[in-house]
Amino acid sequence: MARLLVVHHSPTPTTQALAEAVVAGARDDAISGVEVVVRPALEASAEDVLTADGYLLGTSANFGYMSGALKHFFDTIFLQAGGALSDDGSAREASGGRKPYGLWVHGRYDTTGAVRSVQSIVQALAWKQAAPVLEILGDLDDTHREAAYELGGTLSALLCD
Repeated sequence: MARLLVVHHSPTPTTQALAEAVVAGARDDAISGVEVVVRPALEASAEDVLTADGYLLGTSANFGYMSGALKHFFDTIFLQAGGALSDDGSAREASGGRKPYGLWVHGRYDTTGAVRSVQSIVQALAWKQAAPVLEILGDLDDTHREAAYELGGTLSALLCD
């Protein structure tokens, strides 16, 4: 059975609602053969990453960057999960078999820096972007919830039997 790992930092009702919609989409009854594992960013481990076949990442946009909790997740798992570094210590693009990932980001005013920061780290892991980034500004509405559900369903469907 394929395993989809959902790693998120959801400290607000809005980001929690997004996480719930993503997970509901990933667990849609029409999709079979996928185990959906949900971990708060501060609890996810390298073992979780290594045993997953795909990833969904969620964060708030904080001061032009991803949440500190999601950054901590990356710092904790990066080398064990196959992250590639250049001689100067900067991230370099990983090669080999690449696992699919999706990303959702919520911000009040801007999500650009948060998206860029996640993507710069993920390019150095053996992951490939499998869906457009879901960027949401301001208050959450039904359209946003539907898009989050679709994101979860898309990544799960990519892994199903």
